[in-house]
Amino acid sequence: MMKHELKMRYTEDPDWPKGTGHFAGPVVSCDVLSVGTTTEVFIAQRSEEEKVRVYSEDGTLLRSWKTDQLDAPHGLRVHIPSGGGVESAEVWVTDVGQGPYGCSLKMFDRHGNLKVTLGTPGERGSDLDPLQFDQVADVAFNCSGDMFVVDGDDGINHRLLKLSADRQLLWSVGEEGTGPGQFRVPHSVDVDRFGQVWVADRRNRRIQVFNGQTGSYIGEWTLEEDVYAIRFSTDKSIVFVLQELVGDLLMLESPNVPGFLGNHKLIDILHMPIPVIPHMFCVSKVTEAVFIAQLGAKQCQKFVRGTGKAKCWLSLVIVYGGGKSCVQIVARKAITEIYSMG
Repeated sequence: MMKHELKMRYTEDPDWPKGTGHFAGPVVSCDVLSVGTTTEVFIAQRSEEEKVRVYSEDGTLLRSWKTDQLDAPHGLRVHIPSGGGVESAEVWVTDVGQGPYGCSLKMFDRHGNLKVTLGTPGERGSDLDPLQFDQVADVAFNCSGDMFVVDGDDGINHRLLKLSADRQLLWSVGEEGTGPGQFRVPHSVDVDRFGQVWVADRRNRRIQVFNGQTGSYIGEWTLEEDVYAIRFSTDKSIVFVLQELVGDLLMLESPNVPGFLGNHKLIDILHMPIPVIPHMFCVSKVTEAVFIAQLGAKQCQKFVRGTGKAKCWLSLVIVYGGGKSCVQIVARKAITEIYSMG
């Protein structure tokens, strides 16, 4: 057992959101729109009426969407096209429902008006022309506006797709399996500072990394628990990794060289009680606050950056070899002292 002193980067904001009676169903995903002086937090929930609620970053409810165009939202991502302003904001929502609107990827404006639908709503499939989805899970964008989609929230597909900025299919990789480039529930996706694509390969308990141009396999990080969601900090220096079943949000140092994954280190762990069931999360580009959508608790929590430190007992095994890196947290975090919180 090794003693590690970790920076305590995040603490909960207990007053967020403001007021009571916010969510009527399981909260599944969230993202933050930040353009100029506008900062809005979009939160997707599975309820009969309100599918998305929009808050200011301080927790004030701004509006909600009572759209009938979503069956069961799963992932949510805000994208600003190059050179665009706040009114050009695109809110992409993946729909895993089995009703007439499910099995599709939809783009709304920030007020909840449906603008684009990808896939055939209500029809599960694997075809690429025309494009069909099943349990489409998450979406991410690179700096050129290309879109990366993971289709495989426990459905018939286990794949990563790249679409151009005008939404034309460029490539698709993946099938069910445990080998390189194979998936067992690709659940979340994000893009690093080099344009490499990182996929949370949930049931394989790993993160796989792919070349953003070609889709070729680069390497992987293997963890001890199922990996549900992945996001990067604003400057891409930190990889946030969510493990739902144990309630941990890991913060790892991201690679600083393209094509090489082995120079990371554990920075911190944010632990939540297991009954909360954290599902997806997002990071504010303005404040670096973390918002975590929680299935079990039917809430979204906000965590803000602190300036203090925590002494934690951790047992870590870090293995480097070939194109792979392995991080195993083999003893759960036990914080013994927290001090100097700012």
